Amino acid sequence: MKSRLAIGFMLLVVLAVPYRAPAEEAKSPEVLPKLVETAIANNPELKASDARWQMFRNRIAQARSFDDPMLMLKIQNGIVSDPFNFRKDPMTQKVIGISQQIPFWGKRDLKGEVAAKEAESYRWQVEERKLELRRMVAETYYQIYFTDKSVEIVDKNIKILDNFITLAETKYSVGQGAQQDVFKAQVERSKLFDIRITLEQQRKSLQAAMNALLYRPADTPVGPVSDFSIKPLTLSAENLRGIAMENRPMLKSLNALIEKGRAGHKLAEKEFYPDFNVSLEYMQRNQVGADPGDDMYSLGLTFNLPVQRARRHALVAESSSEINMATEELNSLKNNINAGVSDLLAQLERRRKLVELYKTGIIPQAEQSLESATIGYRVNKVDFLTLLDNRVTLFNYEREYFDSLADYQMRLAQLEALIGKNLQ
Repeated sequence: MKSRLAIGFMLLVVLAVPYRAPAEEAKSPEVLPKLVETAIANNPELKASDARWQMFRNRIAQARSFDDPMLMLKIQNGIVSDPFNFRKDPMTQKVIGISQQIPFWGKRDLKGEVAAKEAESYRWQVEERKLELRRMVAETYYQIYFTDKSVEIVDKNIKILDNFITLAETKYSVGQGAQQDVFKAQVERSKLFDIRITLEQQRKSLQAAMNALLYRPADTPVGPVSDFSIKPLTLSAENLRGIAMENRPMLKSLNALIEKGRAGHKLAEKEFYPDFNVSLEYMQRNQVGADPGDDMYSLGLTFNLPVQRARRHALVAESSSEINMATEELNSLKNNINAGVSDLLAQLERRRKLVELYKTGIIPQAEQSLESATIGYRVNKVDFLTLLDNRVTLFNYEREYFDSLADYQMRLAQLEALIGKNLQ
C-alpha cells in the first residue's frame, strides 16, 4: 500500500513540474534581431540583389552621355600610280576631321530617366528582399521554438509513462491489474520515441535552414528560443493598410517601373524626330605649279530620315504596354495586401484566443483530469485505457498550445513583411 502511494505521489510530481533539459545540453538562447542582422549582412541572395541594383545604377550615367566623337584621318584624291606624292596633283589633300552624333533634343534626359527609374525599382527590390529574409528567419526561429517545446513535452510524457509502467507492473504483481496494461503503456512509450525521432530530424532540418539563411556552415549549432508572451495588435485593418501603402518596398518598386514606362513612352515618341551628326574637316594641300595649294575645310550636318513609321509606332505601343503591365501588377499587389491584412488579422486573433483558452482553461483542466484518472486507477476506479487517454489528451493540448504561440509569431512576421514595417 505504501509503495502504491509513493508511486502515485511521484506521478503527481512529474505532472506538476515541467520538464527541463539537462544542464550540460543547455545552449545560449538565440536572439531574433541578431539572427536577422546576421542574415542581412551575409545572405548571398541579398548581396546578389544589391549588386544588381548597383549594376543598373551605373547605367544612368551611360544613358545620359553623348556617343564618343569620331576622329577621321584620310588622304583624299591621291594618285594611285604615285600614292605618296602630294605635289603631283593640286587636289591631293591630307584630311583630318571630327564628327559628333547629337540625339534630338530631350532624348538623352529621357534615356537617363528611364535608366534611373529602372535602377530605383531594383533598389526597392533589395529592400523587399530584406523583408522576405526577415520573415523567413522569423518563421524558422519560431518553428525551432515549437520543435524544442515538443521535444520537452515528449520527454516529460516518457517519464510519465515510465511511472505508469511501474504502477501497472506493481498492480499486476499484487493481482490488482492486468499484464495488458503494462504492454499498452510500453507501446505508448515507443510511440513517443517515434515522435521524438521525427522531432530530432525536424530540428536538424530547421537548423540547416536557419544556417542557410545566415550563410554559415549547415552544422553550426542553433541555440534554443527563450519563452515569450504574445501581445495583441492594437492597429486596425485600415491602419495596417495605410502603413503598407506608405512603407511596402514592392509598391515603390512598381511605381518606379510605371514612371520608367512613362519616360520610355516619351522617348518612343521622340523617335519620330531625327538625330543629327555634325562634322568638321580640315584639308591640307601642297603647292603644285601655279596652284598656290590653299588649305580647305568642310563643315557638314547630316541627320537620319525617320521614315520607318511602323517600327516607331510599335515602339510607342510597347512602352504603353509596359505602363499597363506595371500598373496592373501594382493593382494586384494592393489587392493582395488588402486581402492579406484581413486574413492575417483573423488568424492572429484566432491564435491569440486559442493561446488564452489553452493556458487558462483547457490545459489546467486536462492536468486535473489526468491527476484524477491516476488516483482513480490506483484505487481501481478507473481502467488503464482511460488513464492513457487522459495522458494523450493533455499531451496534444500542450503541443497545440505551443503551436499556437509559435504560429502567432509567424503570422505576425508575415504581416510585417506584408505591410513593410516592424510591429514588434
